[in-house]
Amino acid sequence: MVMTQASAPGKIILFGEHAVVYGRPALAIPVMQVHADVNVNASSRPGIWIDAPDVNLHAELNTLPSDHPIASVIHNFLFLWRVSPFPNLEIKISSLIPVASGLGSGASVTVALTRALAAHFNRPITNEEVNAFAYEIEKIHHGTPSGIDNTVITFAKPVYFIKGNPIETFHVGKPFTLVIGDTGIRALTKESVRDVRKLWEADQLMWETIFDEVGKIAKNARSAIESGRVNKLGELMNQNHVLLQKMTVSSPELDHLVTTAISTGALGAKMSGGGRGGNMIALVASEWAETVSQSLQRAGAKNTIITQVS
Repeated sequence: MVMTQASAPGKIILFGEHAVVYGRPALAIPVMQVHADVNVNASSRPGIWIDAPDVNLHAELNTLPSDHPIASVIHNFLFLWRVSPFPNLEIKISSLIPVASGLGSGASVTVALTRALAAHFNRPITNEEVNAFAYEIEKIHHGTPSGIDNTVITFAKPVYFIKGNPIETFHVGKPFTLVIGDTGIRALTKESVRDVRKLWEADQLMWETIFDEVGKIAKNARSAIESGRVNKLGELMNQNHVLLQKMTVSSPELDHLVTTAISTGALGAKMSGGGRGGNMIALVASEWAETVSQSLQRAGAKNTIITQVS
């Protein structure tokens, strides 16, 4: 049988993380510079063998716990698509996306692996089916995820997302440039989502008001992007970051990179994703992108990505 291959991009949240779990809008974009890639081959040796060197995984499926991130995708796919008996496979997974950094590494691997398996077994699968399946996998690992990671990665388009509502992609009126800075600190989204929920449970009235503010920022940001008023996004990023600090999901390292970006020419900056580590983003004029990128690296960023949203 011919080898099947699939890829899926990374993603970055522009606005609305955490509040999106509580029904407010969020904006996210795919980051095509990083991606997960999966190859599936028929195998002559018994079992389903997984080779994922980026996470130091070289194992047969049945030796992994059923809730292992990769094993859960394979088990659930084979069950839902009624593949029986289990075939003998060699699965190679590689990824340029740092784990637990807010770039959607888990969802990207899930989407790429799902598509590669579907192609291998000649099972036609729509984007909507991939997205629904990936969301169920996200729930296993993140508790109460927003669904934004799997959505923007599956469709590989800028997404305006409200949990439980139909997916909306949106038009970018004028291209703009972002610098993404990675703290190098790996932090689990599940833990920060859980901690925000504890805060919300302790004082729902106060936190609903804060989530409303985040939602308003996200709506204004969409309007600014669609109308090409991209300079307005900088101040909106700064406002969103302050609210994320209140949620206790930022960190000294993220705050330092945000401050560094603004002080060296960025129009605005904020943490992105689950927080406590991972990435921040800065809006920059394209001619300042390299300067801000180098400043972030001097300030401790382990890696930077310059991406244009268009």
